[in-house]
Amino acid sequence: MSAAKIKKGDKVVVLAGKDKGRTGAVLQVMPKEDKVLVEGINVHARHRKPDQSNPQGGIDRKPAPLHISNVAVADKDGKPTRVRFEDRDGKKVRVAVKSGEVL
Repeated sequence: MSAAKIKKGDKVVVLAGKDKGRTGAVLQVMPKEDKVLVEGINVHARHRKPDQSNPQGGIDRKPAPLHISNVAVADKDGKPTRVRFEDRDGKKVRVAVKSGEVL
């Protein structure tokens, strides 16, 4: 899957893994590694010791990257769809394969 088909801000559905079926917005796309960061998905906890900048310490939770092949753009009904490119009015646009609507 090309990284250009999924962009920052897209609503995506997770296709595989522990969060399969959940949806979220793309926070970051890493095309060189073929990975994406999705808000609230694949959240990992990091236990932090207290230090000067964070005297309380505690647990930091943040999303870890998913492989881009494990997510698909969500259609208007929330189901996964593939993306294709079309020329509309002289512009190259992304189009959902299932519904035909412009993303």
